[in-house]
Amino acid sequence: MDVINGVPAHVLLVHFVVVLAPLTAIFAILCVLWPAARQRLVWPTLVLAAITCALTPLTTEAGEWLYNRQPKPSALLQEHAARGDTMIYAAVGLLLVAAFIAYVHVFEGRGFAAGRTLRIIVAVATVVVGLATMVQVYRIGDAGARATWGTEASG
Repeated sequence: MDVINGVPAHVLLVHFVVVLAPLTAIFAILCVLWPAARQRLVWPTLVLAAITCALTPLTTEAGEWLYNRQPKPSALLQEHAARGDTMIYAAVGLLLVAAFIAYVHVFEGRGFAAGRTLRIIVAVATVVVGLATMVQVYRIGDAGARATWGTEASG
């Protein structure tokens, strides 16, 4: 999928990842820190994590196609591409913590008590993965925006 309706697919797909990855991270963090939120957000979080995980490699591949069309990619574009290649790790991390959150939710819903240690491990992992995902989305997007727009938009 290189082009969608005449527009490079990366330009369109990246907007989904830029919105869904941080949103999923925020939902996951809410789930582990606020039990009432987990009741409502656990399944949407898992679904969003799966969608983000599926869209990330599609977005990266579309970006590689666009990158390869450049006769001489700039240093900023190279930085964006290199950072973009790491996004799959954040997406997989989000999917894993979302799955663990759902596991704990189902386990506790069946009348079992998840141990304090397990809850702490899942909470810490979720906060770390969530924050790392949001930072990485920013870093990738910043490099991409600077590669595309340079200083034009900032005046």
